[in-house]
Amino acid sequence: MSSEFSIAEKLDRLFTQVRSAGQGEVSYMTVAEAIRAQQGIQISHTYIWQLRTGRRTNPTVQHLKGLATFFGVPVAYFLDDDAARKIDSQLALLGTLRDAKVQEIALRAADVSPSSRDTIGELVRKVWELERDRGKPAG
Repeated sequence: MSSEFSIAEKLDRLFTQVRSAGQGEVSYMTVAEAIRAQQGIQISHTYIWQLRTGRRTNPTVQHLKGLATFFGVPVAYFLDDDAARKIDSQLALLGTLRDAKVQEIALRAADVSPSSRDTIGELVRKVWELERDRGKPAG
């Protein structure tokens, strides 16, 4: 059974997508230390780098479980391309929400009247429709 996506590609997407707002990528050292401390799995930052860059291509299931747990995805992410596609789309949405400062918008909206919140919701829906319609092919 061949995989459409390599472990390296999947791990790279986790490093680029799974982060806090305003933060850069987590370091290999941070990931390795957290996996060792929180899960008791022996893994080095160098090994994680090797996996991400494709220099190592056959990790143990234990290492995949450790990485999956750290990044908050099921281990199936690494083993099943269909699962990876679904999770990638969810990670992309979360990244968009994080980068769009949705939390800030929601917090500010909490302090306005219910009718104003309805107006904000309607504005967001209209913008979404405009963006969606722009993405449609002419025809």
